[in-house]
This record gives sequence, structure tokens and C-alpha cells, in this order.
Amino acid sequence: MEINLTTPALLFPAISLLLLAYTNRFLALAALIRTLDERYRKEQDERVLQQIGKLRSRVLLIRAMQQLGVASLLLCVVCMFVLFAGWEQSGKMLFASSLILMMLSLGVSLWEIQLSVNALNIQLADLEHERDRQRHY
Repeated sequence: MEINLTTPALLFPAISLLLLAYTNRFLALAALIRTLDERYRKEQDERVLQQIGKLRSRVLLIRAMQQLGVASLLLCVVCMFVLFAGWEQSGKMLFASSLILMMLSLGVSLWEIQLSVNALNIQLADLEHERDRQRHY
């Protein structure tokens, strides 16, 4: 397979959009944690504290997603430099490494999304249980 300077450049828009999406997820999660923290300080509800604890693992996953995405972008840039210097074999290895990091980032993203969906399902089940309980009274 032949690789040239434009090959790694094709990943730039994809990685940039992924990093933007990851940042938006992080900001939304940070806002939720701040809101729950405020609520806990007012109500001292143990369930709120448990929710905050579970959100910590999601924050760590988002950090990993961002780190892998940034590393992928960095390797793309290094790959372009190496290809510019004329070292095609090294460029191929760097580009492959960049793709692997991007795949890992997407895999961690899937994991984080699954945790998010599980948390929402628990919340919805609690709401439905509360609704059903109120109907019976």
C-alpha cells in the first residue's frame, strides 16, 4: 500500500469531530456532577452521593477517550512529518498506530455510552416505580 501526506490528513476532520463530541460529553457530565453536588449539600441524600460516585467512572472513561483521541491526532501529525522526510515505512507504522488509537478511543466511547444508558435506565425505572406507587395511593 502506498501512503502519502494526504492519507493521514484525512483523519484530521474525523478526530477533530470526535474530540469535540468527547468534550461536549465531558462538559455535560461536569455540569451534572456540580448540580448533584449542590443537591447533596442541601439534602444529604445518600442516593445522590452514590450517583456522583458512579459518574466518576464515566469521567475517567471520557478522559481516556480524549487522551486516546489526542494521541491519535498527534501520531497523525508525526506521521505527516515522517512522510515529508521520506520515510514511508515509518509513516505507515505511525499511521497504523494512529488508527489503532482511534479505534481504542471509539471502543472506550462505546463503553462510556453503555454506562450512561444503564444509568438512565435505572433512573427511569425509579421514576416508573414512583409513578406506580403513587397511583396505588
